[in-house]
Amino acid sequence: MTTSIDTMHPDPTPRAASMQPLLQTPPPSRPAPARHGGLPVLALAFRPFYLLAAAFAVLSVGAWAAIYLGWWPAGAAQPPMGGMLWHAHEMVFGFAAAVVVGFLFTAGRNWTGLQTPRGAALAGLAALWLAARVLMWTGPAPLAVALDLAFLPLCAASFLRVLVRAGSKRNYGLAGALFLLWALNVAFHVALARGAVPAALQSAEAGIGLVVVFITVIGGRVIPMFTANSVPGVRIRRSPLAERTVVPLTLAAMAACALAPQGMITAALALLAALAHAVRLGGWGSRRTLRRPLIGILHLAYVCLPLGLALLAAAALGHADRSSALHALTVGAIGCAIIGMITRTALGHTGRLLEARAVETAAYAAVFAAAVLRVAGPLVLPQYKPFWIAAAAVAWMAAFALYLFKYVPFLMRPRADGREG
Repeated sequence: MTTSIDTMHPDPTPRAASMQPLLQTPPPSRPAPARHGGLPVLALAFRPFYLLAAAFAVLSVGAWAAIYLGWWPAGAAQPPMGGMLWHAHEMVFGFAAAVVVGFLFTAGRNWTGLQTPRGAALAGLAALWLAARVLMWTGPAPLAVALDLAFLPLCAASFLRVLVRAGSKRNYGLAGALFLLWALNVAFHVALARGAVPAALQSAEAGIGLVVVFITVIGGRVIPMFTANSVPGVRIRRSPLAERTVVPLTLAAMAACALAPQGMITAALALLAALAHAVRLGGWGSRRTLRRPLIGILHLAYVCLPLGLALLAAAALGHADRSSALHALTVGAIGCAIIGMITRTALGHTGRLLEARAVETAAYAAVFAAAVLRVAGPLVLPQYKPFWIAAAAVAWMAAFALYLFKYVPFLMRPRADGREG
């Protein structure tokens, strides 16, 4: 059993150190940040943003499924932009963005030894995110757009400032990705204001692609390390060619799928990216992780990357449902990666054992079930698509409700081991 160290700190062995861990402990010569004396939930960014994102995952998917299936009460309020556009926008620029920010701010403190936003500053960012989510549903639209577009650049600038002060050049690209996600959000709102709905959806799909690239980069750093540290005897093998090409191919494939979803070039790029991911994953000993849910869920998330890209290739040639292909990436890769990381991060950074128990295992199973129902169901029995969507929504909501049930007390209280964070 893994001891209760930070989940994202490397195992203190030569083998673990050689695997370029995502997070590094603060340099010994740099003084530790002053202890946080305020509310525990504002001590580190993963706390409020994981809570808000999990609650939003339950409420937003429930609302979208009810609208889509015609179960929403007649005359009840709906988002001004319409249910489909709201769902596409909010799952990328609301839900996923909150998790990414919470993760990166938490990671940034460990990478650099410098304090990322906490206390009043963190409360302000969380309140801004929450206000934008409420107003994106209720309006007025100008205020909703203004608050929505303010969130990501403030977070990106704050994160970049910490990286620059620490000279953490290796991670500048991650701050750049936050700015790029903001630019795609700007493009979404501009297109919508002009009535160009297809262009707005393209911007949301490009946002999905950016999150997929983020998982590709971060997953390539941490999944092999976590596997080697938690599965005795596993041997991690890396293909130099796959490691060099997987990120640019994924970026090119997702850009092509957003800009030109049909055609041979898009299909070829998606297939090449799927192959690079499959080769990469093949060296990580995934079968050895099936009995270890805390790491196994991250492997399941990564499995969905080549699967989703292969389905996008088939859709580009007219041989598969494109919505199912996209949901292999959103519900499968992104959803499983998020539930895996927000449990692992929260356990380690609240001073608890890195061990998936019954609640975590049930939440992992529910998210993966949601992916299977949403993707495989419509592909196999398309005439029952409303049923598959309803079942997938229930499974998704159950997963994040389970997370809230167990983790609200963890994230609202001080660390169990008395450490800072």
